[in-house]
Amino acid sequence: MIRPSKRTLMIAGAVLAAVGGIAWSRVRPSNDRVWIPQQAVLPEARVDGHLVHVRNVRNFQYTAGDVFTPAYYDRTYDLDKLVSASFVLSPFSERWRGPAHSFVTFQFADSQFVAISVEARKEPGEAYAVLTGLLKRFELMYVIGDERDLIGSRALYADDPLYLYPIRAPRERIRQVFVEMLERAERLRTHPEFYNTVTNNCTSNVIAHVNRVAPGKIPGGLKTILPGYSDDVALELGLLDTDLDLEQARERYRINELARRYAKDPAFSFRIREASAAPAPPAAP
Repeated sequence: MIRPSKRTLMIAGAVLAAVGGIAWSRVRPSNDRVWIPQQAVLPEARVDGHLVHVRNVRNFQYTAGDVFTPAYYDRTYDLDKLVSASFVLSPFSERWRGPAHSFVTFQFADSQFVAISVEARKEPGEAYAVLTGLLKRFELMYVIGDERDLIGSRALYADDPLYLYPIRAPRERIRQVFVEMLERAERLRTHPEFYNTVTNNCTSNVIAHVNRVAPGKIPGGLKTILPGYSDDVALELGLLDTDLDLEQARERYRINELARRYAKDPAFSFRIREASAAPAPPAAP
């Protein structure tokens, strides 16, 4: 038996690597696939002066984690009434906080709330994992949704901790970030991208929006790559509207119990903010 020489093996390896690289580079993202129901419909956003018109605000009604009634609504938001924003963080583990999902939600003076979640868009049968998220396996999408959907479903049907932190920022900055996120959601409708666990994920996109509005506000680092520690970074940078230390803030702004208790309350968005002393209307009868 003739064994190939070391040089031959090296050449063969280089050729295979080159072929693999070419094949990898030709993989293109697409919005034209069959998607899981929760991510099947892309939102549409149009900014018209101080008004923002959003189609397909997701508002699924859940009876179990994987049992739901799909629903969407269209809504117009008045940017002049945008008063605050909150940062939602849900680490996948109590013990090691590295992997996590995070998103931002916005409050308006007319009692409207809307959440924007950057997600790995999945096809039926696909399951998200940190490693597969590096391999052009998922497209990227911005889910624009009702808080009772995006926040309530996580509290009811997942065991992960769930935090709702008030953001400290001028209203004009919050407005700019909101518009930025809507414009990016709209661009993704015609220019799809791949999700990437490290470079194009839920937290990296939020950071990018903030840094475009306030350049250099959030520096890069290990804690920004590991989303579960993003509340630590935000607190250090003065982006959370609290004087508590990290552990105290995590205890105070954990909303699992509140979100479960008020899951069917029409004033859900006010109720889950009771930890931060937000005013709430009378309880539903």
